Amino acid sequence: MSVKKVVSVSLGSHRGDKSVTANILGHDFEISRVGTNGSFEEFAKLVRELDGNVDAISLGGIDLYLYADGRRYTIRDAAKLASNAKKTSVVDGSGIKNTIERETIDWIQRKGLIDFPNKNILVVSGVDRFGMAESVANLTNRVIFGDMMFSIGIPHPIRSLSELRLLARTLLPIICVVPFKWLYPVGEAQDKITPKYEEHFRWADVIAGDYKYIGRFMPPPTSNALVGKTIISNTLTAEDVQNLKDRGVKTLITSTLEFDGRFFGTNVLEGIVVAISGKRPEEMKPQDYLDILHQMDWEPTVRDLGSNE
Repeated sequence: MSVKKVVSVSLGSHRGDKSVTANILGHDFEISRVGTNGSFEEFAKLVRELDGNVDAISLGGIDLYLYADGRRYTIRDAAKLASNAKKTSVVDGSGIKNTIERETIDWIQRKGLIDFPNKNILVVSGVDRFGMAESVANLTNRVIFGDMMFSIGIPHPIRSLSELRLLARTLLPIICVVPFKWLYPVGEAQDKITPKYEEHFRWADVIAGDYKYIGRFMPPPTSNALVGKTIISNTLTAEDVQNLKDRGVKTLITSTLEFDGRFFGTNVLEGIVVAISGKRPEEMKPQDYLDILHQMDWEPTVRDLGSNE
């Protein structure tokens, strides 16, 4: 049986590179993440080199599609990068992101791990995780969406799903055509911690969403602002987990699987699922993803950061 290969090409730094092997549903996998230090040219070159030689290429550090309020928006810079692959399936995680992140919030509530109606929730960016945003908003009105603060740099907390929807309809058509690096950290900027908006981190009992925003803006250990809190996120390295421990975070919950100490992103998980399915991403339906995830006995990973395990 041939080994299936999934490679995540990322705009992040090489510091996050990782390669693991795993057996998933009887298939042997080689799963790799390769950073390009923010270089779009190197990213495109790698995609061309991998095309036809791996089973799936996943885009890391950049989304190809954003789904919000029933609409799909295409990020122009990501589409240019993806177009370098002519044979191999290219995924960005959006195919399963809404599904599993909705499921993650509902699973957490069902299991009694977090009583969302009675907790303060900070979702650092709701537009790129609209399924998560909707699920949280359906459970509580004690929520802040940090899109204006963390994505655009405007110190305005969004306090309702209706305002987030308005933001999505108004800004996403514009956001998708501006240079991506204006909106999201790339390269070594992803590893730099520049604390901001500490009052909102301190207010929240739960901080959820893209770890690149959480890790970039979280308060320093000396502030004690994250002591005892819960983080719901993905795409964490061992160093990221240690940074959360240093700040006293109590619990880390991820919606993707852990491989050899690394929580890969939804883009990698989607690559794995597509490789197993044998279908092209455009042929996949939400139920196709769910069926394979259920066969994998998927459920969120809960890690107690107060222990030494």
